[in-house]
Amino acid sequence: MVTHVPAEAQGDERGALLAFIEEQRGGIRRALLGLTEEQARTRPTAGELSLGGLLKHVAEVEQTWIARAKQEQPAVHRDQSNWHECFRLTDDETVAGQLAYWEQVAAETEKFIRSAPSLDDTFPLPPDPWFPPEGRVSLRWVCLHLIRETARHAGHADIIRESLDGRTAFELVALEQAG
Repeated sequence: MVTHVPAEAQGDERGALLAFIEEQRGGIRRALLGLTEEQARTRPTAGELSLGGLLKHVAEVEQTWIARAKQEQPAVHRDQSNWHECFRLTDDETVAGQLAYWEQVAAETEKFIRSAPSLDDTFPLPPDPWFPPEGRVSLRWVCLHLIRETARHAGHADIIRESLDGRTAFELVALEQAG
């Protein structure tokens, strides 16, 4: 953990879960601080990951899970025909545009989770082969999943950023606070 997540108010489970999601979002946003579009698109490892691609992916994943929880269609449908675009910025996409989109997604996540009657409320999983048949998950599960998913990719972002210019997560926290 690079930043401290303040303790929630007594009994504010939603606030605690949302604070941990936001902390992990911050790790990815900080990894992009001071980079050019070209640097954000650079893939410095043997894999396909770039910081811009990770940003796009986590924003899409968060939006998709909240849409599922609302029992709505995700904003972007991914399948074999467009999966290759999931982890990279297309020519017409920018880091600034993806950051702005993610900010909207985050606000919608906060609004939805805070207004839901209960974190115990469940919704059906889609009929994808990697989900159990007729599976259901709770809103609490969604929050925990978003923490896990975003944290996993925040770790990737740390490695990619350090590969680009040597800056570590601690240096980026200091840069953010100075900015």
